[in-house]
Amino acid sequence: MKFNNLILSGFLVLLFLSSCSNDDPITQDAIFVEVPDTEEEMQGGMESEELPPRCDLSPETTTNVPHHQIGVQFVPEVNEELFRRVYSLPGIENRQSVVGEWRGMWLTDDITIAVPDALISGREFGHIHDDGSLHIFLEPSRANETVTACWGIFHPFAVQQIAGWDGFVMLYTPQSIDELSVTFQLIVDGYNYVTGQNLIATNYY
Repeated sequence: MKFNNLILSGFLVLLFLSSCSNDDPITQDAIFVEVPDTEEEMQGGMESEELPPRCDLSPETTTNVPHHQIGVQFVPEVNEELFRRVYSLPGIENRQSVVGEWRGMWLTDDITIAVPDALISGREFGHIHDDGSLHIFLEPSRANETVTACWGIFHPFAVQQIAGWDGFVMLYTPQSIDELSVTFQLIVDGYNYVTGQNLIATNYY
């Protein structure tokens, strides 16, 4: 299980970051990971909507694990709608995350898993943090698009290309319903990637 290797993976990342202060922020200008460019290497998911550039400045984040934003607060009505939409998707249960006190996005047993590597542990493919940001697996090329358009940032494990963490990103806290619509599209993209389904995000507004 991937979670059983988190201690070792975290140790490797912290070794890499030992020359940096733990308080040093990083922004969306992270190292990009290599992604497959042939159909044979691609798994799961369907064609996704093109991402618009995010207008707000990218928030600062920690360089260490746990990976989180710095100084960001959610907008209550936007955060409430985020939860409503996420947990209205078929087969997603609101459970405590396997890696912290956050809210896990857990796939029920009746949902087929097309890409087992796109799970944090068990059947959790993402989790929502207390500040409204979230970690999630995306198809690796979609993850690169997400970072390029400034909607999220790679998790340190993905930056270090640790096996099993390709496409793992943190999506920034949406600050408006318009931003939420893009964030939710990416969540649905992640859902489609891990399950092989082709849900349409706007059907769950």
